Amino acid sequence: MKKTIVGVLAATLLMTSACSSSDDDATTGSSAKPGEKVELTYWTWAPNMDKVVEGWNTAHPDIHVTVNKQDGGDPAVTKLLTAIKAGSGAPDVMQAEYQKIPTLVSANALADIAKESGSLKSKFPDSAWNAVTLGGEALYGVPQDSGPMMFYYRTDVFEKLGLQAPKTWDDYAAAARKIHAANKKQYLGTFSATDAGWFAGLSQQAGASWWGINGDTWSVAINDAATQKVAGYWGGLVQEGVIDNKPMYTPEWNAALNDGTQVGWTSSVWGPGVLEGNAASTKGKWKATLLPQWDAASPANGNWGGSATSVTTQSKHKAEAAQFIAWLNTDPAGIKALAGTANVYPASVDSSAALTTPPAFLSNQPDFYTVAAEAAKITKPFTYGPNVNVAYSSYNDAFGKAATSKKAADFTAALTTMQSTTVDDMKNTGFKVAG
Repeated sequence: MKKTIVGVLAATLLMTSACSSSDDDATTGSSAKPGEKVELTYWTWAPNMDKVVEGWNTAHPDIHVTVNKQDGGDPAVTKLLTAIKAGSGAPDVMQAEYQKIPTLVSANALADIAKESGSLKSKFPDSAWNAVTLGGEALYGVPQDSGPMMFYYRTDVFEKLGLQAPKTWDDYAAAARKIHAANKKQYLGTFSATDAGWFAGLSQQAGASWWGINGDTWSVAINDAATQKVAGYWGGLVQEGVIDNKPMYTPEWNAALNDGTQVGWTSSVWGPGVLEGNAASTKGKWKATLLPQWDAASPANGNWGGSATSVTTQSKHKAEAAQFIAWLNTDPAGIKALAGTANVYPASVDSSAALTTPPAFLSNQPDFYTVAAEAAKITKPFTYGPNVNVAYSSYNDAFGKAATSKKAADFTAALTTMQSTTVDDMKNTGFKVAG
């Protein structure tokens, strides 16, 4: 069956099926009778979300939410898709990573809650809003947290070598060369061939958007000029030998952060937690700043991470579920709990009041969240496709070979492999792809 994203749920919701109840009220989007207590279930992997939800339950005794803790990422998506296919077993509300939303929408797993949610667009950056609307009028969730990218660097190393935090990618390359020349064991960063989301965020900053949707037709542009520029840049640094070519999140990389052989990290707003867990002895020696820019006169950024809170198509209480997720992600009490209790970076543009204290690991940088807010503000929109998992797996294979070869030409060639693999998979699965 040919699959589309924009409008697919509108057609689905016209039919009575296992995913919707025939006694649902067409006006309210709920099967609850007046005065009847509504029970909602919420699948999430964010820490302490049960404590966050206690605030809602106390203030809204007629709409009770029960949190069911899940494994994050692909396991949660697989579990939801299994329930959707079976016709029962899905929660009312689901935490969904931005890159997984097109996959879930194409499987009729997420409900369009545009009518139930009202006008929320102004409360979120354009990049986050685009992720839950897929560039259309439908609303497949409310942005919960975002992952604006940031650059972390060892201030002691920079001061010793007379370096300033890099403002451009040319500055970054110059700093990488100077640091490695001064100490052959030290690198300003590494190219990680096992973190496709990281590379996607860097490409997003450069202006890439790997997928696009127009009606029922998809476009795929993984090997566009912006991404070619990013791949060529990192491939050049690896070939030159001034940054490392080892994956992140390995015992070797963890140790390198702690022993001072990795002295910089292009990461995200959640980076301090990783640094604290892997490099506790270096506390007080790091600072965060905006990513280096391709054009300092037109600052831009990308995302690495982030998720929305969505209502599933099996929910019989769509209106109440939409009310809950709007509170969670836009009400001052919900935002404060997300930041202080769940320890996530709220996507809302109104989160500054809840983020007055920097992360413990960067207690020496009181303006951390001011920098983070600027990073979020300049993040460019990016559209994900329905087969992100295929594209990311191809990244691991193609860029794994390129990183091993240490040849810049292999980095750009890897994009051709990713492009063809992604397009072929979409066509074979039944999607209409332009070109």
